[in-house]
Amino acid sequence: MTWCRATEQRRIDLAPPATELLNRPHSDAPLIPPGSQTAFALLTGLFFLWGIPHNLNDILIRQFMKSFELTRTQAGLIQSAFYLGYFLLAIPGALFMRRFGYKNGLLAGIALYSMGTFFFYPAAHAHSYLLFLLALFVIACGACILETGSNPLVAQLGDSGTAVRRLNLSQAFFPLGAIAGVLIGTIFIFSGVELTPEVAARMRVAGTYAAYLQHETMRVIGPYMVLGAIVLLWGLLILRTPFPPIATASSQFGSESSGSYLALSKYPHLWLAVFTQFCYVGAQVGTWSYFIQYVQDYVHLPEKSAGYFLTGTLVAFGVGRFASSYLMKSIRPNVLMGIFALINCGLVAVAIALPGWIGVWTLFATSFFMSLMFPTTFALGIRNLGANTKPGASLIVMGDIGGAVFTPLIGLVYQSFRSIAIAMFIPLVCYLVVTLFSFWGWQAKPKEHPLSPEGLQKLQSQI
Repeated sequence: MTWCRATEQRRIDLAPPATELLNRPHSDAPLIPPGSQTAFALLTGLFFLWGIPHNLNDILIRQFMKSFELTRTQAGLIQSAFYLGYFLLAIPGALFMRRFGYKNGLLAGIALYSMGTFFFYPAAHAHSYLLFLLALFVIACGACILETGSNPLVAQLGDSGTAVRRLNLSQAFFPLGAIAGVLIGTIFIFSGVELTPEVAARMRVAGTYAAYLQHETMRVIGPYMVLGAIVLLWGLLILRTPFPPIATASSQFGSESSGSYLALSKYPHLWLAVFTQFCYVGAQVGTWSYFIQYVQDYVHLPEKSAGYFLTGTLVAFGVGRFASSYLMKSIRPNVLMGIFALINCGLVAVAIALPGWIGVWTLFATSFFMSLMFPTTFALGIRNLGANTKPGASLIVMGDIGGAVFTPLIGLVYQSFRSIAIAMFIPLVCYLVVTLFSFWGWQAKPKEHPLSPEGLQKLQSQI
């Protein structure tokens, strides 16, 4: 075990400076080293699996607005409960993995994830929105641990010069899961029955309206039960598969190789990455959560057709992930992200100014250009952290709380102005933050401790 920790430490410490990595976007080293292919495939499968509940939430928002008669702001609490789990479990998840290793952390995340999906059964029978929020919180706790472990593990599975490309490749399977989630929700959760106020009033008089609401609520059980079973099966495969030493190494608290949260204070680029991730996730989740509503408000399509439109924008997201991974062979990752962020600022501005079919298609296109933002911000944020990579990664994952903050905020703006288009001003501001980080923020240099070797050398040169 000591050898494993030393191996892990050497792999991190020998990484070249971030400036060097970004100035040579192509590396001759294999993207996935021999002996790590199976572990990489299982890890990449996790990206697919946690993409499913992320975008099933977009379906649940619309479904629960109907079955629980919620306002847009109340329905936005679905994302708040989900991303609160990310915020609260990121650091505990990192501490668990620091103590017991990446692989055991992944298994713990899978256990929580599946447990949350099975909570949907009693929540639906009780017709309790609060229980559904609790179930989503538990799912998110598990998914958070999976993300906290999988992202840095994929980045460290091979040569540091290919880390950003490797992470973008794995992350490319997140939108495939997202697409699957929206399709599952559109086909198996949406009934296609949308009552007019007059019909609903007649059903109340006839005493059949409560049964209709209960039926709509029960439609969520099947997809989540199947998802929970698949996640458990994937966990069994991970349990029985040998992983590289870096995934199984653990460390005692307080040991030098385990890193510390206190040491992260000297890395301004990390904190800027956390804030950027906070804004980006808020823009992504907020856009997708209200995309169906935007389509229905401005082009008046039924819920199933709007759901297929959301599926299409997630396809664009997936294509963008693969395309950006390829483009990074010749374009520096931060430059590509900055260009894409600027394009999204323009697209969202058009969606605000021209609601209707033009706005729908421009908002649709933002998914392609937002596709590289999460993994690229993550990879730039954990660069050169050395032994502090795990705690640093957990802080960036905590930035996902932006999904909990911005989604209900967009709902509040809608209720104030009665316009989803105007509410899209919030994602526009978020993309401006991503632009600033891409071109300037990632280059923030670490603060040198006055008694560190670098600090002493500088002090001697000044004397």
